[in-house]
Amino acid sequence: MLEKIIDLDKQLFIFLNNLGSPTFDGFWLIITKQINWTPLFLLVFFLLYKKIGWKNLTIYIFLIALLILICDQSANFFKNTIQRLRPCNDLQIKNLIRVVIQSDSFSFFSGHATSSMATTVFVFLTFRKYYKYAFILFSFPLIFAYSRIYLGLHFPIDIIIGYLYGGTFGFLFYKFYGYLIDRFSLNQTSI
Repeated sequence: MLEKIIDLDKQLFIFLNNLGSPTFDGFWLIITKQINWTPLFLLVFFLLYKKIGWKNLTIYIFLIALLILICDQSANFFKNTIQRLRPCNDLQIKNLIRVVIQSDSFSFFSGHATSSMATTVFVFLTFRKYYKYAFILFSFPLIFAYSRIYLGLHFPIDIIIGYLYGGTFGFLFYKFYGYLIDRFSLNQTSI
C-alpha cells in the first residue's frame, strides 16, 4: 500500500513539475524565497496592529517566530530521520523531471509548506473576525509550496503532510495566544 502511494506521489509530481517551462523559472525562483514575501508580511502585521494594538502584536510576532522555529526544526528532524530523497536526487525519476534547483538535503516533509501553513492558519484564525476576505491569506502557502514542486525539490505528499502538520501547530498556537490574552487581561475586542 505504501509503495502504491509513493508511486502515485511520484507520478503526480512528474506531471506537476513538467507543467513548468524555462520562461517562468525566474518567477518561481523569486516566489520560493521567503524574503521576497516581506511586503505581504508587513501588510499583515500592519493590519493586525490596527485590530489588536502594539502590546498584543508584540506577543503575536513572538509567537509567530516561535511557531516558525518549532515547525522548521521539527520538519528538519523528520527529514533527517526518514531520509526520503528529494525529487531532484531520485534516480528513478531524475531524467523525467525539470530540476531548477539542486539540493542535497532530504525531502519529507516540506519545511516551506509546514511553516507557511502554520503561520497562515494562525493569522487567518485571528483575521477572520475582522476581515471578510481573510481566506485569501491561504493563497500564500499554496503558491509558496507549489514553487517547491515546480523547482524539483518536493513531492506532493511532502507538501500535503507539511500542510497538515503546520496547520495543526497554527491552530494550537492560536488557542495558546487566546489563552495568553485571557490570562493576562490584554484586552482585545475578542479572540
